[in-house]
Amino acid sequence: MRTFITGASSGIGEALARHYAGRGHTLGLAARRGDRLDALIATLPPGSHRPYVLDVADADALRAAATDFNAGGVADIVIANAGISVGTLAGEAQDLAALRRVFETNVVGMANTFQPFIAPMCARGGGRLAGIASVAGIRGLPGAGAYSASKAATIAWLEALRGELRDSGVKVVTIAPGYIATPMTAVNAYPMPFLMPADEAAWRFARAIERGASYTVIPWQMGVVAKLLRLLPNPVFDAVFARAGREAARPRPLMPPRGLNAAQSGARITQRSNSLP
Repeated sequence: MRTFITGASSGIGEALARHYAGRGHTLGLAARRGDRLDALIATLPPGSHRPYVLDVADADALRAAATDFNAGGVADIVIANAGISVGTLAGEAQDLAALRRVFETNVVGMANTFQPFIAPMCARGGGRLAGIASVAGIRGLPGAGAYSASKAATIAWLEALRGELRDSGVKVVTIAPGYIATPMTAVNAYPMPFLMPADEAAWRFARAIERGASYTVIPWQMGVVAKLLRLLPNPVFDAVFARAGREAARPRPLMPPRGLNAAQSGARITQRSNSLP
């Protein structure tokens, strides 16, 4: 089996890489930090694993990576895991750049990841395209509007893609995680219900991908929470989340993604590990 994973240098991506390598898969691992990819591959069971140092916002780089990886055989599984989390306030001008970067990575980056693999998978008549969304995409969370909107967009985009590929033999899997224990969530100062270890999350993600689940929330308890949030009347939702959301968006000492400096990002952007902001 051949599996391609973006955002593979840490967090959920790293856990997924370890999971699939442990089951004998040949991996293509993409991330912006080449040193972290090399260090990860050095600790994996022996295999013809290939690192790809790139930004998922760069469609040409992903096409080149896909061409190289597919040269050894068409990928069986492609997991669009790369993404960034950011706290934003719509009234702050500098956060417009942050919003743009979030969409370039979380939404356009997912499309860039899948596009070069779709035709080869369809020609073969099978494969799995798995997109990592978030429970945060169920409702717009004040103070995290860019992130929530990007995750809502990925859920809708994956749904549309599922329809496009319905008769192709290629399964499109949407995974919406809740809180996963990663370096990103380690900085959160608030309670994180149903927090799940990254290795257990990777195992559960892999099960969903294997069965070709169209949409799944992990852990399932967060799925219940998400449904309840969706059912809340707007006045109740607004009253509960407005104050907490604004406070959550206050600046934190986090590393901005490549291409944004601290002033442009409001110093609130960080690599995410596919968990709630």
